[in-house]
Parts: sequence; structure tokens; C-alpha cells
Amino acid sequence: MTAAVTTTTRPLPAGTSKLAMTAFWAILRRDILVTARGFVAFLIQAFMQPLLYLYVFGVVLPKIGIAVPGYGGLLLPGIVTLTVFLASVQGIMLPLALDLGFTREIDDRLLAPTPVGAIVLEKVLFATLRGLISAAILFPLAYWILGDEYLVQSGSIPLMAVLIVLTAVLGSALGLVFGTVVPSEHIALAFAALFTPMLFTGCLQYPWASLHSLPVFRVITLFNPLTYSAEGLRYAMVPLSENGAHTPSLAIGWVLVGLIGFAALFFMLGLRSFKSRAIR
Repeated sequence: MTAAVTTTTRPLPAGTSKLAMTAFWAILRRDILVTARGFVAFLIQAFMQPLLYLYVFGVVLPKIGIAVPGYGGLLLPGIVTLTVFLASVQGIMLPLALDLGFTREIDDRLLAPTPVGAIVLEKVLFATLRGLISAAILFPLAYWILGDEYLVQSGSIPLMAVLIVLTAVLGSALGLVFGTVVPSEHIALAFAALFTPMLFTGCLQYPWASLHSLPVFRVITLFNPLTYSAEGLRYAMVPLSENGAHTPSLAIGWVLVGLIGFAALFFMLGLRSFKSRAIR
């Protein structure tokens, strides 16, 4: 078992920044290589649930007349949100909980010549990269599944890219919080208790504007960070109407404020929790 490490948050001495950066990239490269070796497991973990949602709700239900034609196009932004978010959360939550567990594997990283904050940043960056890779894989799969129902604006790709990056950072930051707060043996329970409600209150399957007849539920969705991602991507992805109008959604300004605000809040909470558990 790795010995406990006592460390501080003092800045590194002058002249060691290059060594710290080398250590940072070495740790990141190691995490990427580990994921590459288990790439099939990553694909199953990241895509099984979202693709089944997309096929059943976007293809099966419209074809049998339960959902309206074109629903797949409204659903796709929510599926992108779900895929990116889950891939990012899963990339940090359980691994970090295990690192901070009984075996204290995190101590090996704390011995690296890099600040504690940089170790946290590496974890978040790695999980964010997982989310971005999942998005890059999802779009061609969605095109293959939806066929003619795959309708995405080509003029909003820069905005779409920004929103996907923010969603990945959001998932990584929330995973950081739960990875440092929840013991590894309770991760599965915490995941089910938290993310099942998030899945159904995050406007993934329906536009926020359609909830006008459910005012209480409409307000509840605003406390779910997934709402801001799904609504932003719906604004950016769903083609314009015949009169050039966007699909009714949350204002894009509020979407950006919500995503950045929640991500910053979760990161600060996670960093504080990490320091309290990792540093002795």
C-alpha cells in the first residue's frame, strides 16, 4: 500500500515550471494511454444508453405514430448533451474515488513535481477530452441511425463546438465533486440517485419552451445544468423555420451563463474537496 503523503499548496520554486509542465503532460499521457487500451469498454460505457434512446425515441416512436415526425431532430441535441456529459463524468468520478480510497493511489500523483491544483486540472482536462471524443464519434452514428431525420444547422458549428466543450467541462467538474465526496463503494448508488433525476429534468427529451403548462416543473428544470446544454445545442443544431426563426428555447445568453456558472461552481467545490481529502 502506498505510504501517506504530506504536502502543501506552496508554489513551486522558481525554475521548476518546466519540470511541472513535463510532469503534468506525462500524467495526462498516461491516462490517455490507459483509456486507449480499454477503448472498446469506453465505447460501450459512453454510447450504449444514448444510442438506444436515440433509436427508440427518434426512430421507433415516430415510425409507429406515437411521436410526431421530426422528433428525432429535436431529440438529437439532448442525446449529444447526455453522451458528452456522461462520458466526462465517468472519466473522472469513479477513477478519482478509487484513487482517494483505502489504497491512496492518489499519493503517487501527489509526489509528482507539480502543484496540487495542476493534478486536479489534469483530471478535469482528461475527462473533458473523453467527452469531446464521444461527441466526435456520436455525430456520424446519429446520422446513420436517424437517416433523413438527421437535420443539423451547418451555420452554427462554432457555437455548437463551444457548447459541447462547456458541456464536457461541466460534466468533468461535477464528476470531480462526486469523486471527492462519495466513497468508491457508494459511487453506483450516488450515480443512480443523482443522474436519474437529472436525466428526466434536463430538457433532454423535450424543449424547455414546451413546458409553459407546467410552471412548477419548468422552474425545477432551471436548477438542472443539463437544461442549459440541451437548450443551447437545440438552439444551435435544429434547423431554422421557414421564416428564419430558431426553435423556441432558452436565450443563448442565459445558456452560456448557466453552463459557465455551474461549471465554475462545481470546479471550485471539487477543488476544495480534493484538497481536504488528498492533502495530509
